[in-house]
Formats: sequence, structure tokens, C-alpha cells
Amino acid sequence: MRKTMTGLFAGVGLMWACGTSALAQELTIFWAEWDPANYLQELANEYEAQTGVKVTVETTPWANFQTKAFTEFNAKGSAYDLVVGDSQWIGAASEAGHYVDLTEFFTKHNLTQVMAPATVKYYSEYPSNSKKYWSIPAEGDAVGWSYRKDWFEDPKEMEAFKAKYGYDLAPPKTWAEMRDIAEFFHRPDQKRYGIAIYTDNSYDGLVMGVENAIFSFGGELGDYQNYKVDGIINSEKNVKALELYRELYGFTPPGWAKSFFVENNQAITENLAAMSMNYFAFFPALVNEASNPNAKVTGFFANPAGPNGEQFAALGGQGISVISYSKNQEEAMKFLEWFIKDETQKRWAELGGYTASAKVLESPEFQNATPYNKAFYETMFKVKDFWATPEYAELLIQMNQRVYPFVTAGQGTAKDVLDSLAADWNATFEKYKRNK
Repeated sequence: MRKTMTGLFAGVGLMWACGTSALAQELTIFWAEWDPANYLQELANEYEAQTGVKVTVETTPWANFQTKAFTEFNAKGSAYDLVVGDSQWIGAASEAGHYVDLTEFFTKHNLTQVMAPATVKYYSEYPSNSKKYWSIPAEGDAVGWSYRKDWFEDPKEMEAFKAKYGYDLAPPKTWAEMRDIAEFFHRPDQKRYGIAIYTDNSYDGLVMGVENAIFSFGGELGDYQNYKVDGIINSEKNVKALELYRELYGFTPPGWAKSFFVENNQAITENLAAMSMNYFAFFPALVNEASNPNAKVTGFFANPAGPNGEQFAALGGQGISVISYSKNQEEAMKFLEWFIKDETQKRWAELGGYTASAKVLESPEFQNATPYNKAFYETMFKVKDFWATPEYAELLIQMNQRVYPFVTAGQGTAKDVLDSLAADWNATFEKYKRNK
């Protein structure tokens, strides 16, 4: 995004300053090692230029991020002043006292109106519908789709598709259309395949993929307020969604049983698939000719609607929180006050960050800045997330264990898989006395 957004909002000045104390403090923000963290460091350098407060964005590889963060939290260490933490952490981090309560900050700055509503709900609020807030939406992200425009727009392909399916070949508006397109382009003898989806069960890749189907089919994972799952995770809507996800797996390239964001971008860059699921955060590489030889013929679309018109997507991204053990909380709050300003959010978008600011997302400048920004804008108002309860890691492991053999090997039935998952989750909530 950084290359394609250079010059966006040109001339916007960051004129706000919070004043510099005689002995300027330093702040450390902890995040995972990826491009958005580099963009945040650039933004932080501008904050330093204005205020004299040095801000360092310390990073660690994604594989170590959660472990390193919670090791420091549990030790009540003060190495970090703020953290850009995963949305699923919010329950564990707030209940354990690791995060500063930002509810008053939210109210003062009217952030429920400033930020896209879904990002407030899933990045910031815990428990669900409690109106208690623990982080500021920082790096918005969700799952979207890329596709090969040259394949879709080939006159012969368009003619053949319409003859077979009875409607025009175009980016799918529904999951049923996506299934047809995946089938149509699946040609193993030509080493062309229909679709690339998430299947990696190491963390949340597969679950995020399945959630895309579940949410768009009108399903839910459970009742987040009351920890109820019976008849929800194993609903008929979810059964049909899981069955379709399994069917789509049949149209993936060979060896696609442990695939996540790297492989799904490669599906486009290496001419493997007609369509590919991925986080928006990884789409900048697909519009860069240095990393994608097919950049000029790569298009993007938002997660399609389900059979009844619902259209949602699995949430990625992170919120930024103040660590309760920080010795620089006052200065950290000043940084957040600067970060949420319209001018800063515009600059954040210009540098390459995915803003959650509703005003910026809705602006024509943002939506027209890249080939995928409009789809991102559409998606960030239609996102849902996994459980944020402190036991989310156990719930995630259980879903992976149940769903993976069905999706990748066809073991069992979707109904049996989801019934078993409901039993697993009930047992977990019983163990932690959540569903009393």
C-alpha cells in the first residue's frame, strides 16, 4: 500500500502538538514484525519531531509475538508502554489487569462514532456490549479476495462460462457464484486451479477462512454474552457454510492443506488460481510489479454474500492498548490523543497503515488510492470476530482439531464436526465456569 498511496492526502499537515516537557519521555510500542509496524515507526518519528518524545516501535516475529507479549505482561514488566495486540487478546489482557481501561478516553473523544463501528466492537470492547473499552482501533484488517482479471475478462472464457452457468462471468457477488467460478477455472491438466483458501491450522488461518463462510451464511459462532453455543455453532446455516468451504477446497492447487497468507499470494503471482483469499494487509504486494508479475491484471473484491444476502468477513487487525505496568502512562495517553486525530489517521493511511477511522475510510481519496481500498472500505463495516474470552486459545485449537480433517480430507460430516465442536466448547466454558 505504501507505494500506491504515496502522495495521498498531499499537503495534509500534522499541526497538532501536545507540548514538550523539559525532560521528554520515551515510549516503546510493541508489535509483530511486519510492514505496518514499519509504517507506525515512520508515523511515530513525526510525533517525535513535533513533541520531542521519542517513540520506538519494537517488533518480534509473528510466531513469538503472543508468547513474548504475555510473558512480559504476566511478569508485570514495564518494557513496553503500549502494545498493538490481536483482537482476541482483549479478554485475557483486560481480565488479568494488563491493559489500562480506556472507557473514559473513548467517551471523551466520542470514539464509538469516530471509528468504524465493527472495529470498536471487536478491537476495543470487552465484554461484548459492555461499553467498556481497552484499546483504540489501530490497524484495521479483514479477509478479502484477489482475482485474475485477465482470466475473467478473456472473451472465450466469458462465452464458455455463460454457456455453462447461464450468467456473466464477473467477480462473484455470492458464495454460490464463487463456487461456480472456482469449478469453471479448475483445470489440473493445464496446471490452473479455481481458488486458493486458508487451510493452515497452526493458529487462526483455517478458522478465519471458515468464518468467512459461516458469517456470510448468516451463522454465528455462539452467544458471546452468555457463552451459549448449542444450536448456534452447529446450526443448519453453519453446516451448509462448512460444506461449501470443503467443496471449495476441492478446487485448490495440489498440496494446499497447510496454506496461509504467503501461499495464497503465491497463488496469484505464480499463475495458480483464479481467485485467492487473503488479509487486505498482504494485498500491497499484489499491486507491486516487483513482487507480482501479474500486478496489472490482478483485481480485488470483498467477501461475497451468502444465500440470504448476509455479507460479512472475518476480522483481522489489531487495536493499540496502554500497558498497566508502564511508567509512562500519561505520555502514552497523549500519544493516543494524537493518533486518533483526523489528520493523523489520514497520514497513517498515506504511509500504508489501514486506518479504522470512519471518516477516512468513507473519503473518495482513500477509496480511490489503491485497487483494493474500496473493497477494504466495504469490508471494515461488515466484519465479525472470533471469541475474545480469555480461553480463546483453547477454543481456537478445538475448532482447528474438529474442522481440519473434514475440510482437507473429507472425514466425517459437517453436522457431526460442528456437533462435536459444540460439545468441546461447552466443556471448555464449563471448566472456566463461563456458562453459569
